[in-house]
Amino acid sequence: EKYQIEESDFLTFDAMRQASQCVGRVIRSKTDYGLMVLADQRYARSDKRSKLPSWIRQYIADKHLNLSTDMCVSAARDFLAKMSCPLSLKSQVGTVLLSVDHIQGDGVTRATVG
Repeated sequence: EKYQIEESDFLTFDAMRQASQCVGRVIRSKTDYGLMVLADQRYARSDKRSKLPSWIRQYIADKHLNLSTDMCVSAARDFLAKMSCPLSLKSQVGTVLLSVDHIQGDGVTRATVG
């Protein structure tokens, strides 16, 4: 069956769909964070990036386009260092999925591996 779409448009759509699925496998819930390196120079082109879903595009900063390997590693290190720092109690209230009691430890039940 013949569809009215150019092969290059289909290939771009398929590549962006697969990239989106990969990012979705890293981020599974509101409390997850992750890092995905889109190491193909075509992601620096706005016509290609515009095909990614908005939930991904909103986190692609212009300053992180066309990075060298060393610059990419440095940006990744900075991101992971920032994400590994615990937040203060005051900054967490109202922004996380837990109540004040959970944050203070009253409502937390820890699972044990046996």
